[in-house]
Amino acid sequence: MKIAIIGQQDFGKAVLEAFLSRGDKVAGVFCAPEKEGAKPDPLKKAALEKGLVVFQFKSLRDKEAHDALRGLEADLGIMAFVLQFAPQDFVNIPKRGTIQYHPSLLPKYRGPSSINWPIIRGDTRTGLSIFRPTDGLDEGPVILQKETPIGPDDTLGSVYFDSLFPMGVAAMLEAADLVMAGRHREAVQDEALASYEGWCRTAEAKINWANHVDFVHNLIRGCNPAPGAWTMLGGKTVQIYDCRKHPARTFGAVKGRIGEVSEVGPASFFVTAQGGRIEVLRAKGEDTKKVSGAELAAILGLQAGTRFDA
Repeated sequence: MKIAIIGQQDFGKAVLEAFLSRGDKVAGVFCAPEKEGAKPDPLKKAALEKGLVVFQFKSLRDKEAHDALRGLEADLGIMAFVLQFAPQDFVNIPKRGTIQYHPSLLPKYRGPSSINWPIIRGDTRTGLSIFRPTDGLDEGPVILQKETPIGPDDTLGSVYFDSLFPMGVAAMLEAADLVMAGRHREAVQDEALASYEGWCRTAEAKINWANHVDFVHNLIRGCNPAPGAWTMLGGKTVQIYDCRKHPARTFGAVKGRIGEVSEVGPASFFVTAQGGRIEVLRAKGEDTKKVSGAELAAILGLQAGTRFDA
């Protein structure tokens, strides 16, 4: 098949390489322009190394973007991690339209941080969808879906890199084959089941130690590695990455006050939350790199009784 790839970053690169490795023709690649001073986009770099035509338009609404896609005479458009808005009249240009990857089980978790939020909410499963893009954000009919569990200690990183990334690359190939063979079905999303969440950024990643230990644990997992759940100590930021949850089992079993370091061990330190403690295994101070919990405790002078800022 002859395709046009619209995407960016490592996922876009992996999708490009997957199609090329099995002999499909990539007529051209569309990438968002890099910000000034930023490294070249991995998809752009890979495409140029393979001698492919690369387009970078500030907006896919522009006539020039439409003319470029039309000139490729592609059979199918492949949207692989796209943050630019792609209007309906753009995605309809390829002969068999366009398909898009989204890392959630649509119609749940529409939006840009659709991997973070299921983990933060304590869901035990998530997945991916390949769908037809429309002018509504992640609202188009679904062609196929793949599901994956979220384990009790899974993080954003493990769910994405171990599951949704490789599954997504394979699903794009499968969906493209179905569309090209005319064997696909397009299921309209049930709006009664739909949910939309915006970005999970620094403001959303702030730890409230007065929350239940389950909520604190899920927030840290869902923000690891980005944007990084954080708390304050003496006016400086401390970001927490790897952690374990230790729920209290009996009355009076919770040591320390809310937000207080209750114990410093050989590899970690413990912070009290509602209903239990969080064992911090890996963290980062404002002036340090990522280190073990015990190393950070030594650097910051943490000891039993030290309390993080509210």
